[in-house]
Amino acid sequence: MFIMELINIHRKKELNVDKHLYLQRIRIDEQRPTLSYLQQLQYKHLFYVPFENLDVIRKVPIYLNLKRIYEKVVTNHRGGYCYEVNGLFQWLLNELGFDTYLVGATVMRPTGEFAKKNTHVGIIANLKKPYLVDVGFGHSQFQPISLDGQIFTDQNGSYKVQQLNENTYDLVRLHDDEWRILYRFELIKLNLSDFHEGIVYNQVSPKSSFTQADLVTKPTKTGRLVLRDHTLTTIVDGQRTERQLSSIEKHEVLKNKFGILLDE
Repeated sequence: MFIMELINIHRKKELNVDKHLYLQRIRIDEQRPTLSYLQQLQYKHLFYVPFENLDVIRKVPIYLNLKRIYEKVVTNHRGGYCYEVNGLFQWLLNELGFDTYLVGATVMRPTGEFAKKNTHVGIIANLKKPYLVDVGFGHSQFQPISLDGQIFTDQNGSYKVQQLNENTYDLVRLHDDEWRILYRFELIKLNLSDFHEGIVYNQVSPKSSFTQADLVTKPTKTGRLVLRDHTLTTIVDGQRTERQLSSIEKHEVLKNKFGILLDE
């Protein structure tokens, strides 16, 4: 027991990460690892850590390194995309006493075709039953979703996980009275380092949706904010308005709406 404690202390020093500062970043206190607390953590994380690909567009390399991701998200108050925010969030959940692991997922494109296999990463949290947790999919569910087909509804819509076979599941969302696949995942335990191919692909491939233009999004109490290139879309109670931004206005929006300060 003592040896394991020494190992854990060494790892924390090596990573130079602090769960308490992370919790401050998402404005929540530490509690017991319950389903209710997990729900609060996911909700808060989505509200205070934007989904964004700004480094990809600016050719700033993103590595599967928890210390670097922590410095970006917690110290520098940035957001990130799935590998960053889900990878770091899974670390936090484990530090808080949850039993979790990462899974690979394949996104369904709007065209009805699957993207490159396992280029998204999700989290499975085991409580009395397993739940899919995801803070890195942009416009998606606010809460953990059980894998038993139960429907979960929030301001983004209605979601459920449906099982295809022993290890394969689909996350689906209700759209125009039809359940549409968001992504497919397998219950195979992976480490963050297993997503090296995916993180490289999503930084350099012209086929990746993340190499096309700036994308920053976060939910609000009444809807969502989406910044794509120089277009700011504001969604309030289902109503969308768009505004074209100058470069100066864009930086002000990043700062004041998303809490992001860029060096450029």
